[in-house]
Formats: sequence, C-alpha cells, structure tokens
Amino acid sequence: MDVQGPKSYEIRTYGCQMNVHDSERLSGLLEEAGYVRAPDGEGGADVVVFNTCAVRENADNRLYGNLGRLAPVKASRPGMQIAVGGCLAQKDRDTIVKKAPWVDVVFGTHNIGKLPVLLERARVQDEAQVEIAESLEAFPSTLPTRRESAYAAWVSISVGCNNTCTFCIVPALRGKEKDRRTGDILAEIEALVGEGVSEITLLGQNVNAYGSDIGDREAFSKLLRACGTIEGLERVRFTSPHPRDFTDDVIAAMAETANVMPQLHMPLQSGSDTVLKAMRRSYRQERYLGIIEKVRAAIPHAAITTDIIVGFPGETEEDFEQTLHVVREARFAQAFTFQYSKRPGTPAATMEDQIPKEVVQRRYERLVALQEEISWEENKKQVGRTLELMVAEGEGRKDGATRRLSGRAPDNRLVHFTKPDQEVRPGDVVTVEITYAAPHHLLAEGAVLDVRRTRAGDAWEKRNAAPETKPAGVLLGLPGIGVPEPLPVATTGGCAGH
Repeated sequence: MDVQGPKSYEIRTYGCQMNVHDSERLSGLLEEAGYVRAPDGEGGADVVVFNTCAVRENADNRLYGNLGRLAPVKASRPGMQIAVGGCLAQKDRDTIVKKAPWVDVVFGTHNIGKLPVLLERARVQDEAQVEIAESLEAFPSTLPTRRESAYAAWVSISVGCNNTCTFCIVPALRGKEKDRRTGDILAEIEALVGEGVSEITLLGQNVNAYGSDIGDREAFSKLLRACGTIEGLERVRFTSPHPRDFTDDVIAAMAETANVMPQLHMPLQSGSDTVLKAMRRSYRQERYLGIIEKVRAAIPHAAITTDIIVGFPGETEEDFEQTLHVVREARFAQAFTFQYSKRPGTPAATMEDQIPKEVVQRRYERLVALQEEISWEENKKQVGRTLELMVAEGEGRKDGATRRLSGRAPDNRLVHFTKPDQEVRPGDVVTVEITYAAPHHLLAEGAVLDVRRTRAGDAWEKRNAAPETKPAGVLLGLPGIGVPEPLPVATTGGCAGH
C-alpha cells in the first residue's frame, strides 16, 4: 500500500443468499490484502466491487446505470478501481468492459479468490483484467471471511445446481453441484461457535441435494443430526431445499434434532402440474402437499414459507386456480411472490404463450391478497404463546420511536418486544408472551419474562466496542457490521430460491 495509508473498499451486493455470503468472502480477501472497509454511506471508496445477480429483472440495466454514475467519480479520483463479479459477470464477460470501459476487473462466480490479484494486475498493467473461470477453482469456504454478524452466520455446504428449471439461468452460471466435505463443514461451524456465533444457516443452491456429489442420499439428514451435537450451537436453519430431494429422513432429523429450528422454506413456484412440467420441476402438486403434510405431522409448530411465480408462459386461469388451491391447503406463514418476467438465456424466455402483463398483474394481486389473509390468520395463532427470541440487530425500523427491540422466534417469525430495563444485546435471548399479530410481524407488548445473556451477545458487544479501523488479515468469522437477512431472501426461484 502507498504512504497515504491503506486503501478502502466498498462491496455492493445484489441477489440471493449465496451472493451475500460470497461478499463476506470478498471482504475477507480484500482485508487480508490490506484494504479497509469504507465507512457506510459515505462513498469515496478506493475500490468499489459490484457482486451481481443475473436472476433479477433488468439486472444488467441496473448494473450499467450504477457503473455510469461511477464513471465521473472515477475520472476525478486517480487510482480508484471498479470491479464487477457475480452471476452477471459470469454471463456477460467481455461485454461489461465494452459497455463500461472504465471498469478495471471482471471476475466470475468460480474465481472470487482472484480479486486482489486482478486488482493489482489492473493497476500495474493499466488495463482491464477479465478472468472468468469455467469451473470452481477453490471451494469458497476455504477463503478468508469478514462475517456480517457476530451472532449469526451462513455456512456454505455446496455450490452449483444439477436442476434444469426452464426459468432459471443459475446452473449455467454457477455450474454443476459440488459438495463440500462434511468434516470441513462441521469444523467451520465449530470454529464459528468458538467465536460466539449461536445461529448458523446451512446454504446451498439446492441444499437438501447435499450428498449427491459424494453418493450418499442421507448425507443432509446426517449433517443436520451432527449439528445437534455441537455444544453452544443454539439454532440451525437451512435454505433452500427442493421438493424433489426432500426425504422422510430429513423431516425426521428436523423433528428429532433440538437445535434445528421449526422453520422450512420450500419453493412451490406453481400449483399446476401442467406448469410445473413446463418449468421442468420434478414434482407435482400431490407430492408437494404430501411433504407439507408430513412436516406438519412431525413438527406441528413449523412455519413454512415458499416462493411462487405468477404468469409463467402458458399459465391458464385454471392453472392459476391450482396455485391458489395449494396456497389454501399449505397455509404458508409467508410467500415470496413474483410476476414472471423473461430472463435472457433461459428456455422459458423463448416459449410461446407469454402472458399479457395486465393478466399477470391481476393474478398476482389475487395471490398476494389470499396469502396476506392466511399469513395474518396463522400469525394470530401465535397470540398467547410464550416464545424465546434471539435479539436481532436493525430489524425493527420503528424500534427507536416505539421503545421496542426486535428478535426472531425459533420459527423465524419477526417479533417486536418491549425494551426491558436491563441491557439486552443482539445475540442475547429473551422470553416473551405474544400479545398481538399483524400479517408480517408479532408484538409482545408486556414486560419481558426473562433475559438470558449469551456468548453471542458477548461477541456482538466485543465487536462493536472495537475501533472502527480494523487490522488487516481478518480471520474466519471475525469483525463485521450488520446481520444476514432474515431467511428466506426473496429470489425469483433462482440461485438459493429453488
């Protein structure tokens, strides 16, 4: 680094949980290389990294708009660098530098570990570096990490996807599924728990297909049970499974493992067998509802959430009614609903019978109204229950004005609760009684019944007491700001939303 001190960086992340986790890796790599994170919201970073998504609608327009706004900033700041990574970089490759010649580095989903080297090469050679690996160079979890939370962490168990859903481009960009060794996964979890983390989320593009790469169909249920033996690990979640691979042994492991939370995100996409076939989803309505029934029988208090696409090419009114039927039967706690839109490079983009926008809009509004009604009814069933909440950081936008704090129930429902007299830190656990239900959150308006200070709260306090400028060489799971998004993050059925 130059005599003016370490260079600063900023990472802008778009898309699914996998990208959020990849950005933690990119932060760790840059900090190990001597960069420091730029203060939030101030702009003016020496290196700006875009971690892109190719799933979202108009993702490329959004990227080039953002790059365009940075062009004059870069022109006025000698030495500033811009890098573009992620799924859109994997897809568009040389196009990015042609459309935005002021970009210094373009890297793909398989070689995020090369970012510091590519930035230095671009600086020395004074020309753009475009390097897109066709297959994974190193499993991302072997890279240094700057975790975004002191008390909750993503743990990647696989990358890539073997499915061929016609609306999704992710398998083409992330590659075939590659599983990580179970021992490596558990070692990472134990290290995180040793640092104070008390909640982990197992992450994969098709998380419950884990084991297909190593020839063990029960590998995922075994992994869940192994997580139950890790002392100090209070909460285990996972996202996103695929109905095709969701087996009875996984349901049994969820029910029998105390720290696996009673929460399941199970993407539906459509309730119509005809549409599911056109989507190349390898299950049908009966199979899907059968899974939901088994989960509810084994875990009565489970909160089940889903993803649904409205207006897929060829969807008839009867097809849409089948989706509404499944929503009524499954009684999801929440549904992430999307209007179908063409994704270049996917088979669905060239299908006939694309549905008019106004028809899609009307169906979408009907679905949202139905799900809102069900979400509220299901939340009302929580009133009167006594729940343990893990205190969250920054999840209640009105908490300051209402003198409340926020936390997550075991089933991942968001609860706002009255601030107790004693200090409560993110990562601590409080016991409350639910007094009111809204469609998207719960309230505990009475006094907190119990406060349990935790090692996770200690870790949060230690991190936030540290000076703003962190030393280089941040190790696995150490300093960061914020918390992973509450699961599931909305995706259009792609990436971690299968």
